[in-house]
Amino acid sequence: MVEVIVAGGGPTGMMLAGELRLAAVDVAIVERRPTPELVGSRAGGFHSRTIEILEQRGIADRFLAEGKPVQAVFFGNTMLDVGDFPTRHPYTLGLWQNHIERILAGWIEELGVPVHRGLEVAGFAQDESGVDVLLAGGRQLRALYLVGADGGRSAIRKAAGIDFPGWDATRSSLIAEVEVTEETPAGIRIDEVGIHGLHLMEDGRTTRVVVTEKEIGSAVEPTLADLGKALTEVFDTDFGVHNPTWISRFTDATRQAAAYRSGRVLLAGDAAHIHAPSGGQGIGLGIQDAVNLGWKFAQVVKGSAPDSLLDTYHDERHPAGARALKHTMAQSIMQKADPRIGALADTVTDLLTIDEARRRVAGLISGLDVRYDLGEGHPLLGRRMPDPDVVTADGPLRVSTLLHRARPVLLNLGAPGSIGAGPWADRVQTVDATYDGGWELPVIGPVSAPAAVLIRPDGHVAWVGDGTQAGLEDALARWFGTARG
Repeated sequence: MVEVIVAGGGPTGMMLAGELRLAAVDVAIVERRPTPELVGSRAGGFHSRTIEILEQRGIADRFLAEGKPVQAVFFGNTMLDVGDFPTRHPYTLGLWQNHIERILAGWIEELGVPVHRGLEVAGFAQDESGVDVLLAGGRQLRALYLVGADGGRSAIRKAAGIDFPGWDATRSSLIAEVEVTEETPAGIRIDEVGIHGLHLMEDGRTTRVVVTEKEIGSAVEPTLADLGKALTEVFDTDFGVHNPTWISRFTDATRQAAAYRSGRVLLAGDAAHIHAPSGGQGIGLGIQDAVNLGWKFAQVVKGSAPDSLLDTYHDERHPAGARALKHTMAQSIMQKADPRIGALADTVTDLLTIDEARRRVAGLISGLDVRYDLGEGHPLLGRRMPDPDVVTADGPLRVSTLLHRARPVLLNLGAPGSIGAGPWADRVQTVDATYDGGWELPVIGPVSAPAAVLIRPDGHVAWVGDGTQAGLEDALARWFGTARG
């Protein structure tokens, strides 16, 4: 018996498994793909908040070494420069998903996460003490909890009976990597059908193709003939496409699980929400799900916090996901050249020249503006902790380095020893430090300096001190369980 089984070995599943191993939870991944290699490049990178999260675990440099920092926060055709955002990573990291997955796979291998490949979950049965997971072929595994990170068609979500309300597709697109015999046009083309583009990849031989279909494609896997037909309908030629590496179809269908939890079964990533890829938020949303859930799981499994702590995962991530899905629907509409939509796009483009509007939309897309509702208080409360250089007894350091082990941190910026975690010291690291710089939040702007902050393992602030310990014990008990004498 393992403590947590994660169904799905994509970015969300691997990030969650890594979080759990950092907390010494016995976790295993079950993945239907027989090998770790992802066919095709898939998604093209992630935004600022995702890079910050990876920084908090000490692995961002692995991705930065292979990716390319670019300004790629877009709304429709409008690029929203985030270069002035108060973050160490005011950019998007361009890096194909196959490389992202390879790097994550290397990380969880170092952590000792077992990955059972070539296995598919056929169903499960849960009781008061655990979950029996049935695999295709008849094998059965037992766990305390099961997480469905198995994609938009999640077998876990369906077996759990969790509703998946939302909106059906209004159009579909093909994405492929192929070779061509004709010269292809440069840049992106937007017309009344949708958005299209072809560009040569790094190997100098393969062309990445995205083309919107005139009619919504079927649910079956697309073929090279389907790709040729779609290209011909838009460009009057199929460019001689041949020798495909992979071909896939995506739509603008938008759905969100009605609940992220059903007893001992939880959902994360695309299993919990699907949306058009407009805005490039997919991988980031899944990784944010994973880091929100992982530390909560660890405390419940280890018995330091009640099972009800897992309910806060839905309470926090469902609204955050709903905001992002609403945004992707708006984005998707803008990616057509219909005259009426064009008029709307021009109006929005004009509005986004206003700095406040730019910052607000870019904050949402980049993930830097997420705030969990932890009640009234200092603007930092519920938001991601900035990453200033502070000075401790051991010398200067970045605050993000304190989160490498995925443990909570009580950062005291007042008189040394003036506050502490007390009976929670076995779970919460207290660090005395000084910081004389200013405090600024994306979208919000400058805020007053806190005297102390309680930082959750996901990097969000759970309590802000005013020079006293008022409210600290309540916050420690709320997030990290009953005090030990």
